[in-house]
Amino acid sequence: MANLIINPNKKVSKINKEIYGHFSEHLGRCIYEGIYVGEDSPIPNKNGMRTDVVEALKKIKVPVLRWPGGCFADEYHWMDGIGPKENRKKIVNTHWGGVVEDNSFGTHEFFELCEQLGCEAYVNGNLGSGTVREMSEWVEYMTFEGVSPMADLRKKNGREEPWHVTYFGVGNENWGCGGNMNPDFYANEYRRYQTYVRNYKKDHHIQKICCGANVDDYEWTSEVLKTCFNHSPEEAHGFMDGLSLHYYTHPEGWKIKGSATDFDEACWYKTLSKTLYMEELIERHGAIMNAYDPEKQIGLIVDEWGTWYTVEPGTNPGFLYQQNTMRDALVAGINLNIFNKHSDRVKMANLAQIVNVLQAVILTEGADMILTPTYHVFDMYKDHQDAMLVESSIETKEIGMDEEYMVPNLTESVSESADGSLNITITNLSLEESYPIKATILDRKILGVTGEIVAGQMRDKNTFEEPEQVTVKKFENIEITESGLKFTIPPCSVLHLQVRENA
Repeated sequence: MANLIINPNKKVSKINKEIYGHFSEHLGRCIYEGIYVGEDSPIPNKNGMRTDVVEALKKIKVPVLRWPGGCFADEYHWMDGIGPKENRKKIVNTHWGGVVEDNSFGTHEFFELCEQLGCEAYVNGNLGSGTVREMSEWVEYMTFEGVSPMADLRKKNGREEPWHVTYFGVGNENWGCGGNMNPDFYANEYRRYQTYVRNYKKDHHIQKICCGANVDDYEWTSEVLKTCFNHSPEEAHGFMDGLSLHYYTHPEGWKIKGSATDFDEACWYKTLSKTLYMEELIERHGAIMNAYDPEKQIGLIVDEWGTWYTVEPGTNPGFLYQQNTMRDALVAGINLNIFNKHSDRVKMANLAQIVNVLQAVILTEGADMILTPTYHVFDMYKDHQDAMLVESSIETKEIGMDEEYMVPNLTESVSESADGSLNITITNLSLEESYPIKATILDRKILGVTGEIVAGQMRDKNTFEEPEQVTVKKFENIEITESGLKFTIPPCSVLHLQVRENA
């Protein structure tokens, strides 16, 4: 029996709701068809946004949405996407699929989507091919309420009041598609560009996100921070609120990637092993950040994460459309547990991507929509949002089929909500074994507990023909003991228990 020890008296850090964030790029069928169908579409919509998709996303309490990219942001010129739609410039999306982008979804449409979802806006600016003036004027257009050329233009285009921009990314992947820059060059560009991301409202500070590393490029993190903190380091906190990190799980490597649905047991464990690498990345990048920011005022922003497989056969390779199985549910549960456990440093994370691209929570086909196994994990974990991480530990053993890719059999995280309830999330990485668990909850008299679970076989997935093969089910075999709980977690599963001190 594995022992799970929970100490609710030891509050570790707040789990920012933004850790459960999402990412929407002008890529494949993410924006167009997935989210936005236009006001004249026969698919039910509100101001062009798909009603079914919006309602599903509201259910999992999407807290923040990143837009317009991604690599698309590096070539996005925001003025192409404002004004009457018939007058907007058409361009070729050179990054993703070579299709025509008609810019019918732009700044106004993005904020309409955020308002419908009730989420915070994370706008990614173009430092790669854009100018300081262009970025400065976009911020003015979005957030200035006084008299100015950009505020007047916004009003002319139908929006009287400014919007609320919570986060602004000053560039994206500037080590690659965002300009192939060296870290010291980018850092100096960041210092210059961020100066003009102004706070036009006295009571509102736009949080500025600096472009961080690709995977384990610790030199990038070190050199960017060194340059940013080189002059007047006490002021650096004022112009940097977050540093990004990108890491995707590729089972068979960056070039081959591997199939989303056709894989064996060895590949299952290899995928989960590579997913667990996220913890080492957070710890090592975090250690570098600690040297410059020991009080952890600058958040580590994991604004691109998830699985990246070979695209589904017969689909446009540039659209990055892939299926989603129980393997992805485990990847989601593992990563979210890691983010929770490191919420003292990780302040936001954005799953790539929200609809129809990579590890999506929703897939659409015409008027039809299905929820993926990953969606159901986000649904179960939503009670962690803005809760307090509490001290917890669980006994584990190494499992797997290849010495190089052994993994712990269990991962967990525990939080306490404002109402005093405890949220326990556990993943069982084993394909075959169930594990009895004895949970000791210190200094709590437990009177009520509810459970829900996503479980199945490793290749189980939802399709448009069978949309509910994988879904959330009640988990009821839980014994309340004098010291806590006893239960058995089945193989290949993600579990959420909510513990209350009242019936």
